[in-house]
Amino acid sequence: MTDKRQSTILVVDDEPEIRKLVSAMLTRSGYRVLSADTGESAVELFKNNPETELLLTDVVGPGMSGPMIADEIAALNPAIKVLFMSGYDGTRVVMRYVAEKGHSLLIKPFTMEQLARKVEALLSHAASSD
Repeated sequence: MTDKRQSTILVVDDEPEIRKLVSAMLTRSGYRVLSADTGESAVELFKNNPETELLLTDVVGPGMSGPMIADEIAALNPAIKVLFMSGYDGTRVVMRYVAEKGHSLLIKPFTMEQLARKVEALLSHAASSD
């Protein structure tokens, strides 16, 4: 079990309602949450908060896509855990990228419980591999 008070999650989604809802869910679950509406601002936020353990990003976004954001942040910290959110679960591109990079995928819409379980599993795995 991870100590949620020590875990920082960076949420990236260009839709304000989704970003606010997901951030509220994670905050309610005890995590420290940073949020960004673009890939560029996400990378800057990460640079200013290198202790961030998890990137939670939409797959599709304006400018930088979720995979592009993940690649750029992983170049800064290869140990970062990545969880993609997508309403397009069946696309081969998404599945191949997730499988190739060893990232996780959460299909929209999801419940607070589904989100909490997925995040906890990723962060617990990260803590046990340290």
